[in-house]
Amino acid sequence: MIESVLVANRGEIARRVIRTARRLGIRTIAVHSEADAGLPHVREADEAVLVGPAPAAKSYLDARAVLGAARATGAAAIHPGYGFLSENAGFAAAVIDAGLAWIGPPPAAIEQMGDKINARNLMAQAGVPVAAGTTEPVTSADAAAAAARRIGYPVMIKAAAGGGGIGMSVAANETELRAGFESARTRAERFFGSTAILLERYIAQARHIEVQILGLNDSMVLALGERDCSVQRRHQKVAEETPSPGVTPELRDRILAAATRAGEAVGYRGVGTVEFLLDTATREFVFLEMNTRIQVEHPITEMVTGIDLVEQQIRIAAGRDVSFDPSAVRSHGHAVELRVYAEDPHRFLPGPGLITEWAEPAGPGVRVDAGYEAGNEVTPFYDPLLAKLCVHGASRGEALQRARAAVEGFRVRGPKTNLAFHAELLDSEEFASGCYDTSLVARLRP
Repeated sequence: MIESVLVANRGEIARRVIRTARRLGIRTIAVHSEADAGLPHVREADEAVLVGPAPAAKSYLDARAVLGAARATGAAAIHPGYGFLSENAGFAAAVIDAGLAWIGPPPAAIEQMGDKINARNLMAQAGVPVAAGTTEPVTSADAAAAAARRIGYPVMIKAAAGGGGIGMSVAANETELRAGFESARTRAERFFGSTAILLERYIAQARHIEVQILGLNDSMVLALGERDCSVQRRHQKVAEETPSPGVTPELRDRILAAATRAGEAVGYRGVGTVEFLLDTATREFVFLEMNTRIQVEHPITEMVTGIDLVEQQIRIAAGRDVSFDPSAVRSHGHAVELRVYAEDPHRFLPGPGLITEWAEPAGPGVRVDAGYEAGNEVTPFYDPLLAKLCVHGASRGEALQRARAAVEGFRVRGPKTNLAFHAELLDSEEFASGCYDTSLVARLRP
């Protein structure tokens, strides 16, 4: 087994990785910026290394500094968490070239899936459903207009590089397309260093369904169930649940099979996620993207399967078998994750500040993965995620009931938080019914 691991991340995911690594008897090394010196993950690791000033580009995204910290501390492996360097194929290759274990998928898989156009073309070849769209980068507004006429409006404009919803917009006509195209190019270059743009047919009433996959060392790819990620603001997830209340057993089988084919097509190893859009009108689904890392919402899959996904990442990176019987995976009950952000609960704008009170809820089925505690400063330099409030129950009804109580019992003073929004979400008839789509938040916040 790997003897030591450097966690190339911060906040709640760094604490999450450290927790499992320590349980396995692995020495842990944290990295941190100057702004994060007082965060819990720095204290909880066996050793911590300062890698730079507050801006992420000069600390957590500085590959040389992170590799230097690994060498200086004698780390045997690097776990990248999510975000930052986690989907940087060049960094993954550099870790391997340095003689360290990379706790992630093969660099080739990261590179293949890192470009959305290449990914959708590869998925189409593998028999995974894809939406009508462009098969090559769109480089001008005129080319985008011509492509949109072929695809048919409305269309989704996306940055071909990077993940998440950054750079996305919807165009219902050519005027909106031209404006959205220029905006997308600017944001794509700023965040991902690439101006490549992809156009796809937009599904107006869609559910965002993703499948947790696990690629084993014997080339088997497992699908560990699906998560519904349709509660979103600005194309960014706010809440997730598993299993999806909008997926029938027959549809689930088809989605899981498609996700498995996707993983097999790129020789996937380790933890990853295949994301789909489900058209609520036609009940057909199409490939959205593959995330070649552990996801923010992985805890709810852990809650229903009983599988520690971080442990499996480490075991696979060490060349070991997983700790469970791959033929006997079962899902039990229902789980919900609510992302607690330091943001205004109405406009969803970041609201940093000093945390003067922090009291986490507890009780049966309640799990809190937090990156902060009382006395910490939430700075404007990073994503404002404070914690993930995860709740499990024997049924969806019980999980939602426990989630309501947990939200009420979560007290944070100092920075703004979106806990009030989560209370409203859980009380909304549409969410409670399970019959919702990706425009739910827009209806709650018109």
